[in-house]
Amino acid sequence: MKIQYASYQDTIDALQSAMNEHPHLIRLQSIGKTWEGRPIMLVTVSLDVTYADDKPALLYTGSIHAREWIGNELALKFIQYVTENYRFNPKLQTALTRNTLYMVPCLNPDGFEYSRNHFSFWRKNRRNNGDGTFGVDLNRNFDAKFMRNQNTGSNTYGGPHAFSEPETCAIRDFVEQHENIRIALDYHSQGNVFFPAHKFNHEVEVEGADLNILCANMNHEIKKVTGRQYGIHRGKPPAQLIHGSGREYYYRKGIIATVVEVGTRNIPDYMKNMSESVAENIPAILHALGEAINYSPLAPLRVADFTIKAVDHEGVELEWQYENRDDIYFELYRSESNKSPCGEESLIAITKSLSFRDSQLRSGQSYFYNIRAVDKVTKIKSPFSPELRLKTHLARHQSARTLFPAKEYVGYLSENFTSKNKEHFGYNSMFIGVDKKRGVSLGLVQFDLSSLPSGANIERAEFSLYPMNRVAAKIEKYGEWSVSIIDPDSLTDIYDYQAVSEAKPLHTLGQTFESDKMTQGIWMKWQLNGVERALLNSLIAQNRLLLRLQGPKALPIGNDSQVMQFDIGYGPFGSGLHYRPNLELVYQVPEQQLSLSPTRCNTIYKNAVVADRLASGFDEQGEIVYGQMAFALNADLPVDKTVFTQACLTLRSSNSIASAKDVRFTIELVELQDVDFQAVKQRQKIEYIGYEVSNEQLRERAEHHFIFDSYSLQALERLHQAHTPFYFIIRATSESQATNALVNWAACQDQHPAQLKIHYIERRKNALKAPQNLAAQIEGGVVKLTWENPEDEDFVGCFVVRNRFHPPRSPFDGVKLYGGKDDYTLDNFGNAKLSKYYAVFSYDDVPNYSEPVALFYSGDE
Repeated sequence: MKIQYASYQDTIDALQSAMNEHPHLIRLQSIGKTWEGRPIMLVTVSLDVTYADDKPALLYTGSIHAREWIGNELALKFIQYVTENYRFNPKLQTALTRNTLYMVPCLNPDGFEYSRNHFSFWRKNRRNNGDGTFGVDLNRNFDAKFMRNQNTGSNTYGGPHAFSEPETCAIRDFVEQHENIRIALDYHSQGNVFFPAHKFNHEVEVEGADLNILCANMNHEIKKVTGRQYGIHRGKPPAQLIHGSGREYYYRKGIIATVVEVGTRNIPDYMKNMSESVAENIPAILHALGEAINYSPLAPLRVADFTIKAVDHEGVELEWQYENRDDIYFELYRSESNKSPCGEESLIAITKSLSFRDSQLRSGQSYFYNIRAVDKVTKIKSPFSPELRLKTHLARHQSARTLFPAKEYVGYLSENFTSKNKEHFGYNSMFIGVDKKRGVSLGLVQFDLSSLPSGANIERAEFSLYPMNRVAAKIEKYGEWSVSIIDPDSLTDIYDYQAVSEAKPLHTLGQTFESDKMTQGIWMKWQLNGVERALLNSLIAQNRLLLRLQGPKALPIGNDSQVMQFDIGYGPFGSGLHYRPNLELVYQVPEQQLSLSPTRCNTIYKNAVVADRLASGFDEQGEIVYGQMAFALNADLPVDKTVFTQACLTLRSSNSIASAKDVRFTIELVELQDVDFQAVKQRQKIEYIGYEVSNEQLRERAEHHFIFDSYSLQALERLHQAHTPFYFIIRATSESQATNALVNWAACQDQHPAQLKIHYIERRKNALKAPQNLAAQIEGGVVKLTWENPEDEDFVGCFVVRNRFHPPRSPFDGVKLYGGKDDYTLDNFGNAKLSKYYAVFSYDDVPNYSEPVALFYSGDE
């Protein structure tokens, strides 16, 4: 099917024809010549094209690698889409009116034609290296940390020096002459992944949110067409990052730049796969084109000091700074994972205020926030502020754990390398799927559950895995990847491939991932449902959870690989602690129960108090009669470590009211100074308990249950903390005047007196004191942080976080560097020359996190 791809001459002819038919829309020019004399063609598209260079622009480059034909083909199809739709498509009209598209369909014409006609796997250009070899990898030839490579025969040979090649010089000169370029997309194959630009230090940059959100929004457009999910990944740790790439050259010049790797083969079946890749990427390019103006001098300034003011278990208050302008408002976006799109579906607020309270959130849940300013007249938007990350506090009854596998308990086992399988644990990464070399490969992750108390009830559980490379998953729409819970007692040797392969799963997690949903650089998450959480609860007694990860087990004829590679956070190619597989758990520790009987019961008339009797209603004159009870908490429960989770007051009535009037009875938790009519009438009501009981319900049954709501439970705890008895009033209400309407309730000395049942857990309520004396110094070329831990028997450890832009106010607002009992850590993955903020939080067993102690590290920029 290769003949369906356009040749380079076909490309030029099509562009020339499009310009002739739409001269107000399209301009075609050569920006240089190749070694073999071919023109390097660039097409400019804009309404009106005469003023194209005065507008913010998107630069598209394709097929810089000769065998990656998608770049050229997609460019042609996008031009065709524009010419067929610009007259009536409002989104396209707006994008082309406000922005310009500069498109180089093929930046490597010589190599492209050599790949088409002689050797399809050719990658480089056609420079004669003078030693019998040909070609330079043009995407290693830019002046962006150019690296000299003496091996001229290598596919990644970068040339004798930066910009040694006419192709890279041509695009360099064009970019330097066009300061209006704001976004650059460089189209490659393969991988179905976005590779945003970087600055070789793997620390967050101010444009980091812009890069991720641009890719995420383009991803959203792709998904709408085919359902496919692209990855978003900045690459490996700094030592292994690509040098001399055009992407980094553009980014260094202030251009938002990303590589887009399309498809799973360099030259796929045109009708079956290439046409699909083209169709899904056209709306993605259109979105990026429309964004160019938002990164131009016409755009409002980026919102400053976007940060967390306060956070609790159900909401967060955010704040930011901006100059006082009537023509500016703010768009605020929220998602539950990073690298998520910021569009209508995630827009939670449009406001002119400099703060926002986001409520009705789930406790113990991670949230990600983004903000941009908008000009209300032009609707031009600012770049995004750095993303805010946080986790809401746990609810009063909840505890949480984030579990990581030990080094020797995370890895993969291969069918064809059984003698080396133990070496695959704790080293580099997991390969899961099937290929010719390894055969079938299975992943294995074991979590230690011993830190969970026996009898804990798991309310939420989520298993997360970070895909670091999907290039070896070469077959479109083939295979699924799944996670199964294996009986830990059924495996005596977790390094035995045959035993692991044949182990019968206790349960396979409900969600599987198809190959076109397998991303790179976006966390894969399995949310455990109720059945799966119940199984996990039962495994706590065995102290471990064993997960088997598997992909496809057979290959179609003519294919050699369908393998996904996952980061394990260990080994020379692992990306560290915050990329390890993890299991997040939110749970409640086992409940205990108290059953209290009243210590006093009184019936309170207007002129008398009758002890040891409990009645309420209305007397002969229609005056209200109150019933009053007191309960004393006789158990020795520490006030700072006791949380009431449920409470119920049970009363038994011995009669109902003969009157037909609608009389109802309510229970109030109150504060009382004296037990007399006047004191009760002027009582300070704390809260109603449960629902009222009607006279009709009194006739139906004798026993009545009054359930405490959340506020009442907290009030009960407050009274417990003050060592105060619990006072209750039984009050009657009526739709009209009632007389002789008294209900007798079982009193203290009766056979079935009132009963107050309280369920509680032992859980620390308040955070520890913050660490002290946080300091930073350079040691061995990296930043070393030291601090003093608080002295407290409940101290579990400290959590250390790095943030480039503001002091972290949440332990999740930044990059986690350390969690544990030590009083120091090293920022091994940071750049010691960059300024940043560090914060340390102490935490207990819940965990409750202390207020942060933070410092600004100035670096040496």
